Amino acid sequence: MIKGYIFDYGGTLDTAGQHWGKVLWHAYERQQVPVDESHFREAYVYGERTLGSMPIIKHDYTFRKTLEIKLRLELEYLCKQGILDADEATFKQLHQAILEDVYAQVVATTTHSREVLERLSERYPMVLVSNFYGNMEVVLKEFGLNHLFGDVVESAIVGIRKPDSRIYKLGVERLRLLPEEVIVVGDSFYKDIEPARKIGCKTVWFKGEGWTTRQYDERIPDGIITDIAQLSSIVL
Repeated sequence: MIKGYIFDYGGTLDTAGQHWGKVLWHAYERQQVPVDESHFREAYVYGERTLGSMPIIKHDYTFRKTLEIKLRLELEYLCKQGILDADEATFKQLHQAILEDVYAQVVATTTHSREVLERLSERYPMVLVSNFYGNMEVVLKEFGLNHLFGDVVESAIVGIRKPDSRIYKLGVERLRLLPEEVIVVGDSFYKDIEPARKIGCKTVWFKGEGWTTRQYDERIPDGIITDIAQLSSIVL
């Protein structure tokens, strides 16, 4: 009875289910940034709150530009708090190294996602529902994903943010389907699975490394995947 798909973006199509905080932290580890994870978490939260409360990201910014700004905010916080001791040259070196590391990973992950979604789009209409900064269309073009979605429901544009289930209602309406005819695929149990289920959609949880160790009731989603390619074997 499934006639369409709704996909989350961040953490689902670009990191294979891994929370963005963890993606960035592992890049810090690989680049040997001399901070511990607890301090990184402070910097990550600061950066996210800053970007969420201030119009820093412009509608024409690419993902690379967005990531560059996000990382700069984090590193500046660490320096200002006295956690990271880095002169200007070292700061630039660390910033560039982390940026290149993470961006290469995102390119590889979105390439895999695109291959799967292209096959899926031959059978089903798809809509994207995302908490983003107003530049989602530019980001989709950047990674060659824009042709795959019939519409995009972006929080900064519609004025509704997950976990508010109304944003998923908009996604269903854009598909012109009934909720029970739609599968929602997302990495966040709280922001994707629970609100989508609340309005009657089928749900598939893209389970990856989370930000916390919280345990979720895995009987709630209709399916669980650890690779987007596994969608082809799910029958609902």
